Amino acid sequence: MNARTMSLRGRSKGRQAANSSAMDAAARWGFMARGTIYLLIGLLALQIAFADVGGGGGGGGEQADRGGALAEIGEQPMGSVLLWALGVGLVGMSLWRLSEALFGASGPDGRKASKRLLSAGRFVFYGFVAYSVLTFAAGDKSGSSGDQQSQDITATAMEQPGGRWIVGIAGAAIIGAGLWIAVRALRRDYHKHLKLSQMSRRVRQFVDVTGVGGGVARGVLFGGIGVFVLQAAIEYEPDKAKGFDATLRSFADAPAGRWLLALVALGLVLFGVFSFAMARWRKV
Repeated sequence: MNARTMSLRGRSKGRQAANSSAMDAAARWGFMARGTIYLLIGLLALQIAFADVGGGGGGGGEQADRGGALAEIGEQPMGSVLLWALGVGLVGMSLWRLSEALFGASGPDGRKASKRLLSAGRFVFYGFVAYSVLTFAAGDKSGSSGDQQSQDITATAMEQPGGRWIVGIAGAAIIGAGLWIAVRALRRDYHKHLKLSQMSRRVRQFVDVTGVGGGVARGVLFGGIGVFVLQAAIEYEPDKAKGFDATLRSFADAPAGRWLLALVALGLVLFGVFSFAMARWRKV
């Protein structure tokens, strides 16, 4: 048996592992975990919107970000168990994305270099989120504030040679990612990943309402975060960078005030529900 044959067999076994029932379950568990977090962030943001009856971006003691969502879960009966379950689910999501990066995703173009690179980026992202959830579940609340994390990361980056440019490019990239997320949602690009033949017309319509509304809201949120990161670079002030919570609260300062915040918050709730639908109907 030559080296080429061994390599092909190794890749084949790797793809079989990537397509196994265990990986399928890990991906679906991950979508459920992601949906839970976004659903809670959206509900917390709605509370802030309607608590802030005077506008101005204050109101509400809860943080409308991952830390706030995790704190809310932790206060429930068996909250610690639920937190660990979320963390494990996100680890599953991360491993699934890693398998896509290594062996290709489902679909005819799943093995393209661009698709695999995107999966690698998602592996890193969900790995970071999983780590933060698991450390929170273990009792470490020090890194639970997304706003503080954003400012700390921005400050550290600015201390590096060319740091101001690095932060500026990162901000522009996040804005671009927000636009990309929103446009893909409007185009319903997620259809190619769904088991449409197994879905009734009403189910497809429901998924489209949650997918489009949720995707646009998520894109707007990421775009807003990118704007603040870019502003931090331009003004050379790391404290200008904001996470989910401060960015959502800033929407209350817009002309539409708390109603804009409420609309974005409702969209995040829809994205949480959409993630649940993906757990059921996504091709893995």
